[in-house]
Amino acid sequence: MVETFTSGNWNEKVLQSDKPVLVDFWAEWCGPCRMIGPIVEEIAKEYDGKAVVGKLNVDGNGDIAGNYGIRSIPTLLVFKGGQLVDKIVGAVPKPSITQKIDAAL
Repeated sequence: MVETFTSGNWNEKVLQSDKPVLVDFWAEWCGPCRMIGPIVEEIAKEYDGKAVVGKLNVDGNGDIAGNYGIRSIPTLLVFKGGQLVDKIVGAVPKPSITQKIDAAL
């Protein structure tokens, strides 16, 4: 299941998670974001119990996007132990994303 991350739950769900976390920074109006949306949902199912997978809408949570220097979307960030460990910018194939998560496991 894909989590919904917000400014209100960021610390608890991302920074304090005991599992690696994949965060998809996206927006409704972003075409490439809609292209990778189904891929992110597949990854959430496949990694259920091993990693946390979620999305953060940059339009409603600009403070978080600003903190991480998100300048273009989609941007995918991988966190482990509350630390940013990897970053993908743009719509990429599924193996490119799963490789980053596997490295954090």
